[in-house]
Amino acid sequence: MDTIRLYRSTIGKKAVMAVTGAALFLYVVAHMIGNLAVFAGPGALDAYGRWLRAIGVVWPVRVGLLACVVLHFVAAYQLTARARRARGRYEHRRVVQGSYAARTMRWGGVIIALFVVYHLLDLTVGVLNPHGVEGAIHANVVADFQRWYVVLAYAVAVLALGFHLRHGVWSATRTLGVTTSRVLGLGVAVVICAGFLSVPFAVFTGLVS
Repeated sequence: MDTIRLYRSTIGKKAVMAVTGAALFLYVVAHMIGNLAVFAGPGALDAYGRWLRAIGVVWPVRVGLLACVVLHFVAAYQLTARARRARGRYEHRRVVQGSYAARTMRWGGVIIALFVVYHLLDLTVGVLNPHGVEGAIHANVVADFQRWYVVLAYAVAVLALGFHLRHGVWSATRTLGVTTSRVLGLGVAVVICAGFLSVPFAVFTGLVS
């Protein structure tokens, strides 16, 4: 009952967002590092994919990520609805202008969610990939990012992720009781964006083939 009561509170929902956000962030970092194996050649990236399947972490991670995404979204929606109800008849007052990242968290989340669906259909299921051969990760990636519109869509999604992380890292650490500056969030966002964007641009420019 105490757990349910805590979750129903504003601080409890913020804690859920912080913890699930931290788990999703750790996955993003691990995924980025794994992607960088593309620079070591076709054998390295394909071997990395086989290793993940061999140790049996793929489906447990997917289930855990889905649970985190659902909890994160539900908590965010409930907090937004609660904030609107709290404003009530005073909603006509001027909205305090926050950072660009804070004011675009909602749309950034939508862009990221839509891109994840596309990304799964493209590089996981393979139905939207021009090569689409299971296990041929390097070849699938190269076939994908030779198309400018795929690179553009990927860049937009990664930049949306960067803005989301910029505000999310700062907000989550404050919720969990750790005092940080917004500079930390910006630094994290820049590193993550640079890591993810290096792959499509390397393929598109011919550095990786």
